[in-house]
Amino acid sequence: MPTALLSVYDKTGITELAEGLHRLGWKVVSSGGTAKAIIAAGIPATDLADLTGVPAILDHRVVTLHPKIHGGLLADPTKPQHLADMAEHGIEAIDLLVCNLYPFATAPSIELIDIGGPAMVRAAAKNHQFVGVVVDPADYGAVLDELRSDGSLGATTKRRLAAHAFARIAAYDAQIAAWFDDATLPDAMHLSMTKAQSLRYGENPHQSGARYRVEGRQSWWDEVVQHGGKEMSYLNLYDTEAAWRLVQRFDGPACVIVKHANPCGVAIGDDITDAYVKANACDPVSAFGGVVALNSAVPLALAEALAAVFTEVIVAPSIDDDALTVLTEKKNLRVLTGPAPYGASVDVRSIDGGLLVQDVDTVNLDRSAWRVVTAAQPSAAQWDDLQFAWTVCAAVSSNAIVYAKDLQAFGIGAGQQNRLDSARIAAERSAGRASGGVCASDAFFPFRDGLDAAAAAGIAAVIQPGGSVRDDEVIAAADEHGIAMIFTGERHFRH
Repeated sequence: MPTALLSVYDKTGITELAEGLHRLGWKVVSSGGTAKAIIAAGIPATDLADLTGVPAILDHRVVTLHPKIHGGLLADPTKPQHLADMAEHGIEAIDLLVCNLYPFATAPSIELIDIGGPAMVRAAAKNHQFVGVVVDPADYGAVLDELRSDGSLGATTKRRLAAHAFARIAAYDAQIAAWFDDATLPDAMHLSMTKAQSLRYGENPHQSGARYRVEGRQSWWDEVVQHGGKEMSYLNLYDTEAAWRLVQRFDGPACVIVKHANPCGVAIGDDITDAYVKANACDPVSAFGGVVALNSAVPLALAEALAAVFTEVIVAPSIDDDALTVLTEKKNLRVLTGPAPYGASVDVRSIDGGLLVQDVDTVNLDRSAWRVVTAAQPSAAQWDDLQFAWTVCAAVSSNAIVYAKDLQAFGIGAGQQNRLDSARIAAERSAGRASGGVCASDAFFPFRDGLDAAAAAGIAAVIQPGGSVRDDEVIAAADEHGIAMIFTGERHFRH
């Protein structure tokens, strides 16, 4: 009679699994809360203490740490010495281990550091040639199906389950290690990730792509509902993440349109439809084939406006039923709803042999930390526009210049090797519409030429970090043009 040891914290599906094993003629061994749940369901189960001869001790800290458990998990039945040791010490083989761990990540504490569970899982996974190990309730059904059809688990299944088990232990240990060293950038960083989503392809069709989730972390992507359109690709996710993060920074009805990870249209409107119309007006050429993020429910009027423009992805917190009907008629349009991002803890990029890691850039909008450095002072409306433009600029690839007016971006210069070119691009895109408005620069103006370009575009107020050796020259240029200028003391490079 094959033996299964069931010891789980998460009891989802455990009674159904135990019943299935019992009907197949398996001996079910369990203890504690797992045994109570199984027996309460009317399924026979052998108490673990009857197998080991030792009850749970030390406030349940020691339950499964016993030679009869680990011997049963680690025994190789093809080795005569193993069989002799088992016979001498009364050890029974364990053919299947079903175990999940204390949920350390939910409420980290010493008492939620599981010892016996990981030890058993590692033992069973090491000996996967002879022992099946299941750590996820999602696998219960497939395991039972294979046992019913084949009488045992095949080698491929056992190896897959073992790989999953070791990954779960690695993630668990990484969570504990991070808790002990809670610095933002600790001396050692252990990343354990699980594939959460296969993608159509990577940045290009010849590249494979997938989304991975850090074990123990929540992601807004896991709660996204896709209502229509093709499968998501790598760039669809990348651009949608950029748009969704930025639109969440605004309080009023806001729209962000992103193309190639850069905003090409941002606006706060009287309502969400007005916000989209204004955002799209910033640069309709670039908005073609972009990602649209909205921070309010999508009504029918907005859906009709969106449907008229080729768009790759639309993401919003919710979509009215009649609006959803209009949007899902566009077969290639990916229509998403989801919650606000939970927020990344660090920013990671790959380099040869490792990673570059930094803490996440945040945008400080506290005006008390800013300094007006010119004779001209911003008006109340300009202050609002300056905060708006500064928020947008921090999300634009460097060198970044944003021209805005009345909470609407009119010109965005991004990703240039020099700031002057970005200023000229922003001026060309705005085409005079930002006259009397504001300019945001993600880093200081190294020369007055960028400030002169903003003045030529009719800009009346500028926000920038300051800190150049030529700040005095730039301030003098601003005074010469009658432009108000604010130094934030903080730059926002994005590469």
